[in-house]
Amino acid sequence: MNYTVLVTGAAYGTQNASTAFLFCQSLIKMNHNLNSVFFYSDGVLNSSSVSQFSADEFNLIEGWQKLSSEHCIKLYVCASSAVRRGIVEDEIFLKEKIKKGNLSQYFQLSGLMELANSIKYSDRIIQF
Repeated sequence: MNYTVLVTGAAYGTQNASTAFLFCQSLIKMNHNLNSVFFYSDGVLNSSSVSQFSADEFNLIEGWQKLSSEHCIKLYVCASSAVRRGIVEDEIFLKEKIKKGNLSQYFQLSGLMELANSIKYSDRIIQF
């Protein structure tokens, strides 16, 4: 089956994102096709490169990055939600004469059209 996963919970503070991550890992282990993961609303906080974690905590952001790099999973971040929460890519910061953005590697800003396109080719969409 083909899946799209929609994450609306922040990396920490709720179980939404961590449950979504575990679900995505399970899909891959069961040989399902994961079209993409779309981060929306507070879910965009999963893409922040400036989040700090305790040494004894699982670094969920690095987990998403590893999932993307090892399995070629697209990690789309709603651009409107991201900007509202202070997450921008390097190119936007360059326009403002700041050297570096805070969008983590493997995440890409996109619009809702990317979500709609992924849903079009999916059998299921699962929201966390």
